[in-house]
Amino acid sequence: MLISGIATVLGIAVVVTVIGYRVFRTEGRPSLVEATTQLPKGARVVSTSVAGERIVVTVDIGGTLEVRTFDVRTLSPEGRLRFVAEP
Repeated sequence: MLISGIATVLGIAVVVTVIGYRVFRTEGRPSLVEATTQLPKGARVVSTSVAGERIVVTVDIGGTLEVRTFDVRTLSPEGRLRFVAEP
């Protein structure tokens, strides 16, 4: 009975420690990040989604699809992928 009581207390301590770590770890980060990105004239956003640590935006630019990725925390551009038809 003593061993199961120690295991229970240890398990509760681990859960409380992990929750506390996750709550207090985010204090140093800015709570609100704003960013603006320009699209070419006539372009439109087709879809947006989140993939892991990235925001993925699909843009239609004059009939050509382009996928742009942004970092979730900083909203800085990470990459660009263009889809074009073969001639």
